[in-house]
Amino acid sequence: MDHSSRRKPSSRRLPHTSHPPRRRAWCCSFTVPPSSPDNLSVHHPKPLHTNPRNFSKPSFSVPTSPQSAKSGFGRVGRIDPRRILSPGRVSPIDSDPALDSIQDILVVPSPLADSISTPKSRSQSFRAPSGKFQPPPECSGSVSGTKDLFDVRLNLKGKNGGCMVLELNSDVLNANSEVFAELIANHKKGLPSGTSPGPKICRIEVPEVENFGVFKETIELMFEEEITKRLTKIGVYRSIDILEVSAGIKFTKGVLSCLKYLEAVPWTEEEEEKLRSLFTRLRFDDATTRDILGRLYSNDSVDSQSNSNIAEQLVWSITSCVDNNARNELKLLVKSLLCRSSVYEKNHLDLSKEDLYAVSQSCLSSLVSLFEEATDSLPSERLVKKDVGKPLIERISRQVDNINWLLEIMLDGQVAEDFVDIWAQQQQLLKLHEIASPMIRYELSRVSAMLLVAMGTRKLQCRLEARSGLLQAWFGPMLLDFGWLQRCRKGLAIKTLEEAMGQTLLTLPLKQQYMLFMDWFHYFSKHGTECPNLSKAFQIWWRRSFFRGSETDAIESR
Repeated sequence: MDHSSRRKPSSRRLPHTSHPPRRRAWCCSFTVPPSSPDNLSVHHPKPLHTNPRNFSKPSFSVPTSPQSAKSGFGRVGRIDPRRILSPGRVSPIDSDPALDSIQDILVVPSPLADSISTPKSRSQSFRAPSGKFQPPPECSGSVSGTKDLFDVRLNLKGKNGGCMVLELNSDVLNANSEVFAELIANHKKGLPSGTSPGPKICRIEVPEVENFGVFKETIELMFEEEITKRLTKIGVYRSIDILEVSAGIKFTKGVLSCLKYLEAVPWTEEEEEKLRSLFTRLRFDDATTRDILGRLYSNDSVDSQSNSNIAEQLVWSITSCVDNNARNELKLLVKSLLCRSSVYEKNHLDLSKEDLYAVSQSCLSSLVSLFEEATDSLPSERLVKKDVGKPLIERISRQVDNINWLLEIMLDGQVAEDFVDIWAQQQQLLKLHEIASPMIRYELSRVSAMLLVAMGTRKLQCRLEARSGLLQAWFGPMLLDFGWLQRCRKGLAIKTLEEAMGQTLLTLPLKQQYMLFMDWFHYFSKHGTECPNLSKAFQIWWRRSFFRGSETDAIESR
């Protein structure tokens, strides 16, 4: 093999330098190396943003605002990188004045804050005092020559650790926050009379800040000309947090802008609950919150008088509804509102027992009239004009659906005991059942089936007389209609019905069980699958009746 044809590995040499490159070590707080003081024109510092959800490490940020140049206060983001504090120490290249010229001011509670109830998770140093918020005067701009002056250092201490330092212009804080304006004024009063006219740093410490990002965004809004447009980008959920911070520092323009924005946009249920919670903890001027409160709460005097009437009107409207699809949708809606396990407060929409039974009696009366019409025993003048054109089977089925729907509401409210007696005493319907066509008479057994399922599954507890009367009246018709119930189930679970019928029979005295079980046995032997299968319950009855008969006789002889 020709060795000259082999490709030799490249052996480039790095240019010789007399000084090898040195790696620089940076503080773990910085994501990029800080600019060198002698090369500021080449490298422009970027603000370091922190994740407001992570407070485990110290973090520092200087807010920026695209509108700050127009406001006349100087951009917040324009800051010498040497003035960003390092964690737990002062940067060795810090060019601030000596410590004796800096006055530390700790924010203390306002005397008016005691009248407001704030959550324990919030800092006690920032509370929204009660009273009216008055709009601040229009800001005319910063003092000439102080556009880039940062003479206030806002030190935010996190509730769960960490901190954030913001260096701001005192003119901006004075014009927008009453709390900061008072602290800055006290700072200026406390300066020695012989101090130089140069800028003196006013340090304000805010302890136990729950969310750095929200506090920072609230401060940034002070540099915005149109705060509402900025809130539109922020969103409702975050704006509620900003509203709370704005109220705490008495940033009146921010409070008014947040209230205006929140009133004009829709809310999700989560946002509504959060806003409701905020209004229970903070009080604002009635004039500024009237529209929002109107969406959250209604007039109590109207509620107490109309809740029951509204529920009754809804139920009446559903039972008289003609369109099947609309009626089914409305049934699900109203039932969910009236249900005990509803997510809505029950006292907002309540229906009394008397109202339910009044509507059910009306449905029963209509059902009797329909069966009279089906058996040609109803005079023509009693026909309902608007329903004459509809099929009779459809009208009967609609009334049975209404009764079963009302019965579901009664069962959920545990007020269905009296309906068992009412249904057991429907002698007119029992007579009409005997002469009616099987195509329509089985609809009556749908009501009986629902009551038996409720009793057999322990959802309905009633007196022995009520159970006995129901079975004595409707057990025979149930046997006749069971074949039609199997073919036209309409949501009825047949296996559940068979099990419930047997369990309900077993709640009667053994002598009554004997009569009903023997009726079932004879009918089952003739019709087979057209009859409910109560074999399991029959075996239990047999064992109870004839097992250890001597012991049973001894007990009865006592």
